[in-house]
Amino acid sequence: MSDTPEAAPDGAAVFPLIPEELGVHPLLLAALHAYVFLEGSEAAVLNPAVADEAMNYLVSYLQRLDGAELRRVREDMATLAGYAKAEKWPKQQVRFLQEFLKENGIGDQPA
Repeated sequence: MSDTPEAAPDGAAVFPLIPEELGVHPLLLAALHAYVFLEGSEAAVLNPAVADEAMNYLVSYLQRLDGAELRRVREDMATLAGYAKAEKWPKQQVRFLQEFLKENGIGDQPA
């Protein structure tokens, strides 16, 4: 991997870089970046069937979160949504952060 980021190819969905100072868990950020890429990239960038399979695994792993880990993810998602609003990200991106857990059935299980 290069230290210098290259521009994403046309049709690739890319999540913005999140500053370390926010304190959001790095594994959550990695999962969000992968999710956005897999869910939003065009067929010219990646195979839709392969992306769909990877998305299913990614979401199913996140659905395993519970207890303190789930609380942390909820707090981190709220932090990200607040950051996105403060930075005046497009409403669609803010809504994505606000609804990500619910839309993917993460934390829906009874405690």
